[in-house]
Amino acid sequence: MTQVLSRHTTFANSLTLVTGLIAILLTVFQIWQGITADLSATVFRPTHLSWVLILVFLAFPFAHIDTASQAKYVVLRCLDIVLIILTCWAASRVIPFDYDDISFLLDGLQPEDQYAGLLLILLLLEATRRTVGMVMVFVAAIFLSYALFGNVLPDAIASKGFSLEEMVRFHIYSTNGVFGAPLAIAAGVVFVFVLFGAFLQVSGAGQFFIDAAFAIAGKSKGGPAKASVLASAALGSISGSAIANTVTTGSLTIPMMKRLGYKAEQAAGIEAAASTGGQIMPPVMGAGAFVMAQFTGIPYSEIILVSIAPAILYFACTLLYVHLMACKLNLQGMSETEKIGRIVKQGWHFLLPLVIITTLLIMSYSPILVGIAGCAAILIAALTRKHTQISIRLVLEGMKQGAILALPISIACATAGIVVGVVGQTGIGLQFTQFLTSLSGGHLWSALLFIAIAAVILGMGLPVTAAYIVLSVMAVPALMDLGVPLLTAHMIVFWLSQTSNVTPPIALAAFAGAGIANASPMRSAVQAFKLAQGFFLIPAMMAFSGLIWTQTETLLAFVESILGCIALILAFAGGLEGYLFRPMSALYRLVFLLLAAATLFLVDNYRLISIVCIAVMMIWEWKRSRLTPHHSPAAPQEK
Repeated sequence: MTQVLSRHTTFANSLTLVTGLIAILLTVFQIWQGITADLSATVFRPTHLSWVLILVFLAFPFAHIDTASQAKYVVLRCLDIVLIILTCWAASRVIPFDYDDISFLLDGLQPEDQYAGLLLILLLLEATRRTVGMVMVFVAAIFLSYALFGNVLPDAIASKGFSLEEMVRFHIYSTNGVFGAPLAIAAGVVFVFVLFGAFLQVSGAGQFFIDAAFAIAGKSKGGPAKASVLASAALGSISGSAIANTVTTGSLTIPMMKRLGYKAEQAAGIEAAASTGGQIMPPVMGAGAFVMAQFTGIPYSEIILVSIAPAILYFACTLLYVHLMACKLNLQGMSETEKIGRIVKQGWHFLLPLVIITTLLIMSYSPILVGIAGCAAILIAALTRKHTQISIRLVLEGMKQGAILALPISIACATAGIVVGVVGQTGIGLQFTQFLTSLSGGHLWSALLFIAIAAVILGMGLPVTAAYIVLSVMAVPALMDLGVPLLTAHMIVFWLSQTSNVTPPIALAAFAGAGIANASPMRSAVQAFKLAQGFFLIPAMMAFSGLIWTQTETLLAFVESILGCIALILAFAGGLEGYLFRPMSALYRLVFLLLAAATLFLVDNYRLISIVCIAVMMIWEWKRSRLTPHHSPAAPQEK
């Protein structure tokens, strides 16, 4: 019995070693292609996807050795190996395919090529099930079915209907569909920035940013919560995932918040709201911003610049909620923290890679080369100081982790490419635009409401980047028909796509935080939703004001939009929390909420009047709080 168990363990360990080796080789391949660009898109994208599929079948198996019987584990792992063999066969037909072959141009696909393409789609859907979930598989299957059988549907939603050969040809043997723009972004710039994030973690840079956040905000009211917000702002944009960011920073910040008096669900909600915000913080902004640059044709440097003000406003909004919560409950800060000077002295060199990538991106260098330069910079920076020097083993671990972390993103983008391809192939996007415009009655506010609901529903089963891709091809044209500029429309959809991480009933970032806090997942989601109101308020201001500062907007309109957004956040937070400088009556809360609505929907001088009214009420509340001190609850003691 012991010998059998030992053989099974050896088998599992061997597969783990093979997985690590293939992951490291994938990283080497990606860096080589990023530097040389020797392979054409028709070769590189299928090669990348095939490599990713092989890794998925190894790293996300049918069964794990600790959850299955020994015999069952071996059988299921053998099935994984069969899928890998099938992937290799399909890749051997797709990668060297000659797009200029006369028989292909005249007669279409040969049977073997058609089978290989169809098999690759099925393997992709299985990999999607393992890494992303069944919801995205269903979404892709519905769109593929529409492409195949749209001709039998009612005229209002009917399409031409394509043969199986036409469908495979469009989605596999072209740079549309699976190998379209979403996968191009995931296989290029997103991969290298995920690798950059992995190197930040193994080098100790991630811990430096967390320590710095605690040193800056730890002693203030609600210090650990504010430190959580600051750390998430610093790390979130390069982690590639709100959930990963929640787990990384939350493992330290959530226990600290609980120790100083925050309820478990409050601590989980704060971390989830802050970590989700990392995906809209320049310079990297997760994966979606690179997709936005590809879809819009707008330079990434411009997207970074117009995103700075909204991102700062979001984190200001989150910090305000955290501060009001701390004041309302009289939650104090930490009694002792490290001196910021000492932390900076120990880790200042970790700031250099961020400065380098930010500068290069703004200067419009190739994002792929910027990401590779950032990876090199973080390793060089770590080696310059004796106490942060990393070994070859840690470098290889970073390469492996970077590749593994990139797998779900590449798979999600490849599958989202199916949706984008079907929309282009069938023309359903135009029908959806007409439907949404008709449903909203031509009113922008109602269209935004429907898009926000769609974003939350899509986000229940799709990763943020995939949700953004699917929603953008359907909703952006409708917003543009209602007068919203291209970049603003994409930015609105991009922001609303983030909301699924913090919106009940399925708020994955909040659920991850709840697991760390030992809190109720649903109560944590409610807290995260309340704290992340900026994800709804700020896109609305983008639509109704000049918050996205483009060349068509004047500086005065931009400043007015910033002031309006600040007033909106203050009024909404005070009205929702029932506290500004002291507890507010129900009447005052109602007035603040009405003024917030006026700031959002009114224009020009009317908006200025509402801003002034909010400012006057804020000053009035502040003076009343000074004249009539209120009694806060006793401050919880640090445990």
